[in-house]
Parts: sequence; C-alpha cells; structure tokens
Amino acid sequence: MKDNTLELFAKEVEEGLSQSPKRLSSKWFYDKKGDELFVQIMNMPEYYLTKCEEEIFANQTERLTSSLIAGFDDFDLFELGAGDGSKTMHLLEALKSLNFTYRPIDISLNAIEQLEKRVAANIPEIQVEGIQDEYFEALSKLSGKRPKVILFMGSNIGNMLDDRANEFLLKLSATMQSGDRLLLGVDLIKDESIILPAYNDAQGITSEFNLNLLDRINRELGGDFNREMFSHTPQYDQDKGIAYSYITSLAEQDVSIKALDRTFHFQKEEKVFTEVSRKYDDRALQAITNHTSLVLKDKIFDSKSYFCDAIFEKE
Repeated sequence: MKDNTLELFAKEVEEGLSQSPKRLSSKWFYDKKGDELFVQIMNMPEYYLTKCEEEIFANQTERLTSSLIAGFDDFDLFELGAGDGSKTMHLLEALKSLNFTYRPIDISLNAIEQLEKRVAANIPEIQVEGIQDEYFEALSKLSGKRPKVILFMGSNIGNMLDDRANEFLLKLSATMQSGDRLLLGVDLIKDESIILPAYNDAQGITSEFNLNLLDRINRELGGDFNREMFSHTPQYDQDKGIAYSYITSLAEQDVSIKALDRTFHFQKEEKVFTEVSRKYDDRALQAITNHTSLVLKDKIFDSKSYFCDAIFEKE
C-alpha cells in the first residue's frame, strides 16, 4: 500500500484556508501522532462515546452477530474509518470460525498497517485486506459478489451535517445488494454537561489532538504556524444537537506555507472550523436515511442509553 495523500492534503489545506470562514477537514487529524492522540482521547473519562459502543460490542456480541450475519454463509466485512479496531476485535473474535474477509478502510495508512498487525497477532485465522482511502472514495471499492456487512461506527456519520450524511448514505446504499447489512453507530442527543467535556477534556488531550493539525501542516507542508498563538475552542448547540470544533487565532497574524507558496492572514479571534459532531434522535436518524432503501432492523443501546448501534438492511 502506498501513501499518496500529501498532494491531496496540500490541495485541501489551500482551499480551506482560502475560504471565508476558514476551514480545515478533520480527516487530516489522523497522522501517526494524531492516531496515538485519538487512542488517548478514547480512554479519557470524559469521552463516553467509545466506552458506550465498546460496551455494546463486548456485552451484546451475540445480538450483534445475529442481526448482522443471519443467513450469510460467507461474506465481506467492511469497516469505514476503522481506526485501531479495538471495538471490532470483539466482533471479529465471535466471527473467526466463519468464512469472511475483513476489509478495514481508513484515511490513515498508519492506522491500517497497525490494525492489520493487531488482527494477525491476535486472531490469525482471519483474512484481512486493508484499504487506505477516505469514505466517499472508498465506496467504489465496496465491490464483490459476496454479501456485504458494513460497519460505520463511533458516530463517524456525525462528522457530516444531515444533507451530507444523507448524500453519503445514498451512495453507500447504492453500492449494496439486496440483503446486505449496515451497522451505523450514532451518538444520541444529551445535555451539554455530558457532551461538551467529551470534546474539551480536563487534561487537554483533545486540544493537543486538534492543534496537532497545525503541527502536521508545519511538518509536511513547510508551514510556520505558532501553536501558542492558536487555541482549541469547541461549542455545543443543544437545540440543534450539534457539537462544533474550531481552532481560534489568538492574535492578528500571518502564516506562511512553503509547499503552497502562500501566506494566510488571520484576524484576532478568527475561527477555523475543523469538525462537526452531530447527535441523533429518531427524527435525525430518519433524515439521514431518507430515500436510501435502507430498512431499520434493530437498535442496540448501551446501558446508559447514551449511544446506539442501528442495524439496517438493504431492501
């Protein structure tokens, strides 16, 4: 596998910082350091999302397995945004005697390589074929004649606003055959006192994770961002059920990026949008699955009902 993302990274950084308001895509958080920081985030006491979904995978594995593979003799198991695969390992262990290929997809080449090693070391009987790509481009690779089981966990769908998420699920369902299954992990709407600390932990790990994006631009594109002159500033709109992440300039300043041969001006308190984290109820879930030919078959909740793994089947 060859990492060919640098050109795309440069292109999207230039486009994003040229817009008003400025933006940087959250997918670029995930270099080697970013991967390591996100693992730390998942272990933070404030970050309930991973713990809640892992509880579902650890304690309700039989129900998950029944909902996802009932009637399949052999199949391909795709995972979009696989990360370190810690939750998926519970499912893989339960499925290891079956005839399937595990095909994790992630934008981070490092994440794919580490996950392939992890599965090989712990469950060597499982065939793994990692794919380094981003979600929309990866959809064209969800091919093959065997039935498909697709995992899209961690409320990653929430990193898209509803119209974009619906567009994504329309494209995803178009790659599926009748009877294929989708597990869609969604974070549920809750009070700000629970949600906001998950994106602004006391130890500052989330801040480090977000600001590492500036370090990545410096390392890979020859930028001269001064980390001390920017801050991580999350916000939560409880009425909309949406958390937003921003990197805020603490002073009026110019930043040069050699690879782009460009200088970008930042006003004091100017925000660079990096990520949205949508929270769901039944109405929001319906909105993103409209016209997709995906039929809801099961909803599995953690013990606190903070998180839901929704199982869909293609009509």
